Amino acid sequence: MQNFRNSRLYGFMILAVMVLFFYSLFKFLTPSNFGSPANLYSYFQSSIIYSVGGCGLYFIVVMGLFDFAVGANIVLSSIVGVILSEKLGYFGFIVGCLGCGTLIGIIIGLLYNKLNVPSMIVTVGLMLVLESVAVFAAGGVKQTLAPELRFFSGAPGNIILAAFAFALMWFILNYTRIGTYCNAIGSNEFTAKNMGIDVKKYKLIGFALLHFFVGIMAILTVSYGTTMTALTGMSTMSRNFQPLMGTFFGVAFRKYGTPISAIVIGEFIIAIIFNGFVALGAPTTIQNVVTGAALLAIVTLTARGGRGSVVK
Repeated sequence: MQNFRNSRLYGFMILAVMVLFFYSLFKFLTPSNFGSPANLYSYFQSSIIYSVGGCGLYFIVVMGLFDFAVGANIVLSSIVGVILSEKLGYFGFIVGCLGCGTLIGIIIGLLYNKLNVPSMIVTVGLMLVLESVAVFAAGGVKQTLAPELRFFSGAPGNIILAAFAFALMWFILNYTRIGTYCNAIGSNEFTAKNMGIDVKKYKLIGFALLHFFVGIMAILTVSYGTTMTALTGMSTMSRNFQPLMGTFFGVAFRKYGTPISAIVIGEFIIAIIFNGFVALGAPTTIQNVVTGAALLAIVTLTARGGRGSVVK
């Protein structure tokens, strides 16, 4: 019985029950404008964008780190990608988003290791810098992706790209030292050092991987929305939290061996909750309070008895 409670099947069953519970709840409360097949497909289309970001965040969150610069990097990478796409088409768009995203991740990792201060402090400072750089790069103009470059704005393009991100995460976690060492560092950093693991190196790799996935998320985000506007005054911070919610599902369910599935399904659950409140016409403040409380309860219950920390 104990083995079953730690199995993949048990983890999937918990996730399935969560999906059915929240779907049934909002379908019962507002049957006319929630939960049709078309609605569910729309929820999934938007949730996979955040799932990609959640997969990237997993690499640092599992080590007890955090990154406030994710939203700022999404904006900057999107703007750089759109600008390069005007001259180089899809090549410039993809390379601009992925290259800018990954480069920023490397810079964050290097600064974190060099300054030896908490990741939150480093990334808040970088968030302000990146917001300013994005304003400068955009020249105060809203950047619009050309209509002929919107393959990733919907199916099948966005699903193909997201599936690539999920497959890449699965490969890294299961077939490379990176996945093993990230989990080891998160479980006990002191022990990991004594085992000979270069902790600073793998934290740098973790930030680089996170922001490579952020580059993928930037491609999906600007394709889906078609435009991107540079923001200042920490306005990009709101983009950090929805991917992070999915990451918490992944960390909570890693004891079942299903972190990627948990991130994807968790983001879908979050989309159901958000859209359920929209269908009910609930004020934004009530949506935030109830959604935050529900997710906190879910993660607390599922993480009980898990290994490692979430965020230090």
